[in-house]
Amino acid sequence: MGELRDRMLEEMKLRNLSQKTVKSYIMQMEMYAKMFGRSPADLGEVDIRNYMRYLREEKELSSSSINVAYCALKFFYTQILDRKFCIEKISRPKREKKLPIILSKSEVRSILEKAKNLKYKTKLMTIYSTGSRLMEATHLKITDIYSKRMQVRINQGKGKKDRYTILSKTLLTTLREYWRCYRPKQWLFTGIGKEGPLGESVVQKEFQEAKKKLAY
Repeated sequence: MGELRDRMLEEMKLRNLSQKTVKSYIMQMEMYAKMFGRSPADLGEVDIRNYMRYLREEKELSSSSINVAYCALKFFYTQILDRKFCIEKISRPKREKKLPIILSKSEVRSILEKAKNLKYKTKLMTIYSTGSRLMEATHLKITDIYSKRMQVRINQGKGKKDRYTILSKTLLTTLREYWRCYRPKQWLFTGIGKEGPLGESVVQKEFQEAKKKLAY
C-alpha cells in the first residue's frame, strides 16, 4: 500500500487508536489489496462486496472477524480517501450473540490447582479475581497494586479509560508470595527477556493447558 499505508497509520495514531486496532486494520487492508492485486484506492463498492462475500463463504470467518475487516475498510475509505459512497451502502455484518462460558468456583479452583507453578497460578488468579481483561492483566505494573487500599489500578483499559478494581485478601497473599519468589521490578508479569510485559498468547496457552489437565 506504500504511501496510503503511511497515511492510514498516521491517521490512526492521531485518533489514538489502540496498538491492537492499528495492527489489525493494517493487516486487513494488506489482505484486501493482496487478494485483488491492486491498490485499495483503485477498488470500490463492488470489490468490497465481493471481498465480504469471500470472507464469509470461502474463508468461512466468524461475524466478529468479518466485522473487523469491514471496520478497517470503512476507516480507509471514509477517513483516508473521503469516499463514503464506497462503503455506506454495504451493511455491516450482524454480530453473533453468544452467552459467555462462566466457570463455577470449584472449576476455577481446580484450574488454579492445575497450574504448573506459582507464577502461572498467580497470573490466572489475578485475571479471575480482579475481573480484568487479558490485555489489562498482562500490562499490570507493581505500582498498580495498592495493598493498603485493597485496590488494583487498571491503566488505559477498554475505551482508553483508567479504573480501579477490588484486591481480595487471597489474591494479595498470593501476589506477595509471588513477589518474594520472582522479584518483578516494573511489570507484574514479564515476557521473554524480563523487560517488557507478558504477551496475551502466553496466558491463553497456559489457561488451555490447565483446562486440559482438568479434563483428565
